[in-house]
Amino acid sequence: MGDLLRRYWGFLALAFALAGWLSLALGKVTTAIVGLLLLVSVGALGYFLFQAPLWCGAITREGVLCRNNSSGLLIGCHLREHKWQKLKMTFVPKAWRELNRGLWATPREGVNTLAGLGSAVSALAAVVMILVVRH
Repeated sequence: MGDLLRRYWGFLALAFALAGWLSLALGKVTTAIVGLLLLVSVGALGYFLFQAPLWCGAITREGVLCRNNSSGLLIGCHLREHKWQKLKMTFVPKAWRELNRGLWATPREGVNTLAGLGSAVSALAAVVMILVVRH
């Protein structure tokens, strides 16, 4: 159980964030609760970007996706060039098509991509809520 929790804690953090948003929708909004939501959402986003167990997905010399194990949506496998390629694809608009192809390669990558997007939206919404609650 401990190993499973250590490997997939980001999904638990995202579930807490979603439960927090549900409770906010049903109850009173306070800065402390929204701050906690922001903390949990940013933690989940960091997990999906840099720690979630996935396949690499970098483009190999043969033009196929690398199937080595990697950590997170933005970091490649143990091959140095793949680590830089995945990170570089994030910031170079011409490479977004290849990055997008890797993000949806398998159902596992698709779930992690959607969860990462959900975490980013939750974190952004928490920042907006903090700004609204303070004023």
